[in-house]
Amino acid sequence: MKIHEKYILRCIELGKNGLGTTAPNPMVGCVIICDNKIIGEGFTNPYGGSHAEVNAINSVRDKALLKKATLFVSLEPCSHFGKTPPCSDLIIKSGIPRVVIGMKDPHSKVAGKGISALRKAGIQVTYPVLEDECLEHHKRFITYHLEKRPYIILKWAESSDGYLAPRKKSREKEPQPFWISNRYSKQLVHQWRAEEQAILVGTNTVLEDNPKLNTRTWVGKSPLRVVLDRQLKIPLTNNVFDNSANTLVYTETDSDRRVQDGIEFQKIDFTQNVIEAICEDLHRRQVQSIIVEGGAQTLSSFIKAKAWDEARIFVGNSEFGDGLRAPAIAAKEIKRTHIANDTLRILKND
Repeated sequence: MKIHEKYILRCIELGKNGLGTTAPNPMVGCVIICDNKIIGEGFTNPYGGSHAEVNAINSVRDKALLKKATLFVSLEPCSHFGKTPPCSDLIIKSGIPRVVIGMKDPHSKVAGKGISALRKAGIQVTYPVLEDECLEHHKRFITYHLEKRPYIILKWAESSDGYLAPRKKSREKEPQPFWISNRYSKQLVHQWRAEEQAILVGTNTVLEDNPKLNTRTWVGKSPLRVVLDRQLKIPLTNNVFDNSANTLVYTETDSDRRVQDGIEFQKIDFTQNVIEAICEDLHRRQVQSIIVEGGAQTLSSFIKAKAWDEARIFVGNSEFGDGLRAPAIAAKEIKRTHIANDTLRILKND
């Protein structure tokens, strides 16, 4: 492995520490090398805090070493003022002579300007390095800026014979989820919730399962709960309105309901392209990633519209024989793993 690739991989590894906390900023990792030794490392703080380059430079004990060091970073250093000053300015001020960059920043406020600023200051800049790996790492940030929508993850659990749920008559009278996956898979789902910014479900899922859609069996924040409720059928007594997380409801109905205790009602036109309208609104709200969790109709709508990037499908070992069919999806399977007696399939929409 080439030395540049080695340290860019370390940048990616560091950047993952910011998963679920840095958005709308990217989860960048940074490494500083001098005489073939790591003298500083950093990753992006939660939104509003320091960027990876700042943290890495600040971690260097002997600042004199920066004059002969090489800085590695997974994404082009920013060149504009936001919540914090430009990282490119700090790199220049620190006297670092060489910078190796994984990939160029797609954000219109950067988009090569950081690289230009560094080169104009006489810094030797090398890029791209492991661009494909960096693209994968920064997929949420890139999709948000280039596609003008969140990175969309479809998620569901199905029986070994392809059903989301058994026939209704076999379910309990009280509305609650019918579990197909095991407790380890359920905990993984809660980890995912802490990593993404929002989670979306349709009306029927809320009425039939009364889910909470928050993060409980994992340490981390709860995502924004996004509910499709065209005719406002869901009572305010349901769990999605329990104040354990913020809730956004898309509806076409005029209502005297107001924003209160983290609940917001957003009117959209359900006779038009609903998914496009939702994606545009979430983009406006700076939501970079969302898990679409159900139900079957909602998932199928996203699949039909080709409005998805990744599908995470749990396959349990039980058979239903009849019931609600799982969505039909055709895509490249990039990973398959076993979680106890469950199988997790990861599909990518290329």
